[in-house]
Amino acid sequence: MNRRNIIKGIGGGMMASFFHNELFAATADSPFRIGACDWSINNTGNLGAMEMAKRIGLDGVQVSLGSAENNMHLRQKEVQQAYKALADIFKVGFTGLGIGELNNIPYKSDDRTDEWVSDSIDVAKALGIKVILLAFFYNGDLKNDPKGQEVVIKKFRQVAPKAERLGITLGIESWLSAEEHMHIIDAVGSKAVKCYYDVANSNHMGYDIYKEIRWLGKQNQICEFHFKENGSLLGKGKVDFAEVRRCIDEIGYKGNIQIEGAVPEGKSMFESYLQNNEFVRGLMK
Repeated sequence: MNRRNIIKGIGGGMMASFFHNELFAATADSPFRIGACDWSINNTGNLGAMEMAKRIGLDGVQVSLGSAENNMHLRQKEVQQAYKALADIFKVGFTGLGIGELNNIPYKSDDRTDEWVSDSIDVAKALGIKVILLAFFYNGDLKNDPKGQEVVIKKFRQVAPKAERLGITLGIESWLSAEEHMHIIDAVGSKAVKCYYDVANSNHMGYDIYKEIRWLGKQNQICEFHFKENGSLLGKGKVDFAEVRRCIDEIGYKGNIQIEGAVPEGKSMFESYLQNNEFVRGLMK
């Protein structure tokens, strides 16, 4: 895919003059890379996420594998190459990979998803990504669904050896409690399956998120974090992020932090993410 096609793939918008903000630059001695979900920066499954991440000052993007409509297009080599080319142009990396379509087409009940999850491991390897987010909300919800959980356990047992072999972790993000996540993780019995911890989701469910992070983290069962608020900027909502940072230090987590949500009503995504990024940089320095 040539440069003209890459620019066209961004969605027809003009290439913004990009900048390098030293305040927000990732440092070699920092154990954390700050990214954002492409679906949270108005570029779900879109090449434009790379430019937007640069404009915000992020280290990278948690990119989407795709949708059923585009047949999970990130599996295509030419699409991967387009993303890589823009990552090089904008000096922005890949901080994660997610399969959000599992919320609509559930892993627990649709056989198409078996291929998607297996192929996502190859995609992650090709892009240098270590963690894949598997979403279990809406149609894919596992809460109070023991039969669905058993199906997911069986599927994880089948695909986990491949993930282990390629050094990729499959992260479960759901409405489940820490104990319920551990039921699945223990039943699968693979180091390649862990909990993807979203602080806002777990707080919304009424879980003691600080206790959960410490408990899961001390067992090395958190693969990555979503720093998220619903309807508020980070640091202005319900989550005590200073305490989250203390938990992270206690468990020794060293990895990516993905910003999700955190846009107040009536406020632009871009301005919100400039502030969210600045907040996380200050918190994690």
